[in-house]
Amino acid sequence: MAARPPQQDTSSPDSVEFGIAALVGYLDRADIEYPATRDEVVRALGDPDVPYDGSGNTVALSEAMDALPKRTFDSESELLDLLHPVFEEYRVSSSGSIIGRLRSILPF
Repeated sequence: MAARPPQQDTSSPDSVEFGIAALVGYLDRADIEYPATRDEVVRALGDPDVPYDGSGNTVALSEAMDALPKRTFDSESELLDLLHPVFEEYRVSSSGSIIGRLRSILPF
């Protein structure tokens, strides 16, 4: 199991947020009271496409949430902890292709 990506607030143009770090930005702007259901979270955030890797590949939040074993979350922290392996799986599966590997190596 990989470590969660660092959640640093930076304005550097070289910094790309993805996975739960990108999702935190959406959650910070939303008015969600916990416990919250999966549908309430998706509705409050507007079902954004969340980048799951540094190349800009995205997945709809609703699709990522479908992979979770729970439908209700007691806290934002619990939601993020459950979503982390889902985003990690998307990242790993996209890097398995030849094009995915080239994208991870080359700076484009």
